[in-house]
Amino acid sequence: MSHTERDRSKLLGRVRRIRGQVEAIERLIDGHHDCEKVLQQIAACRGAINGLMAQVLDGHIHEHVIDPSRTATRKESQALETLAQIMKSYLK
Repeated sequence: MSHTERDRSKLLGRVRRIRGQVEAIERLIDGHHDCEKVLQQIAACRGAINGLMAQVLDGHIHEHVIDPSRTATRKESQALETLAQIMKSYLK
């Protein structure tokens, strides 16, 4: 089972929250709200998208970069964790 299938409900929850945030942006613009509110909502949406990317990317790194059917070497495990942490930091 792939990580996206295993984490399906969590991922879909994130996507649904993002959809709500995007709809809020639309309502703000349509309702002639000031740019400060629009910018705040865009920033929140961007953060949510980055969180989704980080979650999917973390699963990808841990399941597809190194064959999960074998035990990774210590060096490989450290490299995976370093890569995962760098990507999470980058996406914040």
